[in-house]
Amino acid sequence: MSRSMPTSTSTSTFLRPALSVAAGAALLLLAAPAVTATAVAVPSESVTVDPVGRIAADGTVTLSGTYRCTGNTGPVLVSSSVGQKSDDVRHGIGGTRAVCDGAEHAWVNTGKATPDDLDPGAAHVEATLMELRPEGGLPLPRFHAAQERDITLTEG
Repeated sequence: MSRSMPTSTSTSTFLRPALSVAAGAALLLLAAPAVTATAVAVPSESVTVDPVGRIAADGTVTLSGTYRCTGNTGPVLVSSSVGQKSDDVRHGIGGTRAVCDGAEHAWVNTGKATPDDLDPGAAHVEATLMELRPEGGLPLPRFHAAQERDITLTEG
């Protein structure tokens, strides 16, 4: 038994491609202002980690660097973590409140890992510039910048 194609064409057959084109054009128009806004002389957002950190005799670690950010609506923090003996173990080292005015600022975080976890020598640090942006009454994270870097922890 053979089937034959219907002889009449429904209106929806013609509307689907037109709706797809219209939706695509709308998305393109919505994306265009965002691309243009980014291309206009906006200072870049960044966070850096200094190549040397300090570790005191009691295990207190001090890490530092610089950051630059713009356009926040919630509080922004520079957080940092350090790892040394295992890639799987990281220790959070403080947090600094950031000022997002487009200028470059210094940050310094101090914290203490559990005893004997960190020693002077090579270490790996990650710094993150993160905003707690209010969305529907909840503070949700928005990441402005991050950097990972190998550093040296020196006694001091």
